[in-house]
Amino acid sequence: MRVVFFGTPLFAAHVLEELFRKGIEVVAVISKPDKPKGRSGTPLPTPVKLAALAYDPSLPVYQPDLVSAPEFASVLEPYRADLFVVVAYGELIKPHLLEMPRRACLNLHASLLPKYRGAAPIQRCILQGETETGVTIMHMAKKMDAGDMIEKVRVSIGPDDTFGQLEDALCEAGKKALVQVIRAFAQGEPSRESQDHTQATFAPKIELEDCCIDWTRPAEELHNLIRGVNPAPGAWCYLSVKGEKKRLKIRRARIIANFSDEPGTLLNARCSDDNLLIAAGTHALELLEVQLEGKKRMSSEELARGVPRAHLNFRLMT
Repeated sequence: MRVVFFGTPLFAAHVLEELFRKGIEVVAVISKPDKPKGRSGTPLPTPVKLAALAYDPSLPVYQPDLVSAPEFASVLEPYRADLFVVVAYGELIKPHLLEMPRRACLNLHASLLPKYRGAAPIQRCILQGETETGVTIMHMAKKMDAGDMIEKVRVSIGPDDTFGQLEDALCEAGKKALVQVIRAFAQGEPSRESQDHTQATFAPKIELEDCCIDWTRPAEELHNLIRGVNPAPGAWCYLSVKGEKKRLKIRRARIIANFSDEPGTLLNARCSDDNLLIAAGTHALELLEVQLEGKKRMSSEELARGVPRAHLNFRLMT
C-alpha cells in the first residue's frame, strides 16, 4: 500500500515513525511550513519533517502554505497513492484531495467519535472531567471529523492524568490501530460504520484566555483545567506579590475537600509539605507545582518561602 502521510506535531511524528518501523510504504510526507522560534526567529523543522528525514533523507517532504491549493494536486498525483493518512496535519483537506488516493483518505482522530470533533479533543475531554476517551480511525469526509469509522480503541483517563500523559497513551493506541487498518486495506475493504451525527460534540482550539483560572469555579473544574492544559499552554492566574501584579502558572494541584471561604482566599490550614491552599467556589486547591513569571518551576511551598504569605494575594481576577 503506497501511503502519502500528512502531519505536523510530535504526536503525528510518533505515528509516522511507527509506520516506518512496521514496513508501511510511505512514498511522500506533507507537513506544515517551518515556523520561526525564539528571539532569533530561526525557522525550526516540524517534528514530522524531522522524523521523515531521520528515517530517509531522500524521502520527499513537502511543506506547502496551503495543501489544498489547486496547483499542489499536481505535486501529489505522480505518487499514485493508495492511501492518504492524515494525523494532526493542521489544515482542513478539501474534497478534490480526498478523492485523489486510489483506496481511501484516512484520519487518526484522538477521541471516540462522534464526541469531541475538532482541534483539541484531548484537552477538552479532560476539561469536561471524562473518565474515558480513545482514538478513531475514519474515512475523511467534507465535513470535519464526520466520516465513516473503521476502528475505535478506548483509553481510560485517570483522575490526575494530564494532557501530556493522555496524549502519550492515545498516541500509543492510535499508531497500533492505524497500522492494523492500513494492513487491512491491503487485504480488501475494511468494514465501516457511519457516525450518529446527532451525538456529535465539538472540541475547539484552546486559547490562552481559556486557561485563566477563575477561583469562583468549583475546585474540581479548576483541577480539570490545570491538568487538561498541562504541559501547554498551561493554566494561569494573576497573583499580587508585595503589591506587584504577576502571572502565575499552576502546573499541578490537588483538591482539598471541606474548606470554604471567599474564592481566592489564601487559607491558613497546613497542607502536605506546607504548600499554598486556595479557596475555590467549592472546596479548595492545594498548589503542588507553580511557575511565577520569569522564574523556574517550583513547589508552592518554595514560593511561600521566598515571599511571605502575608504578601501574596490570589484575589486578582483580571
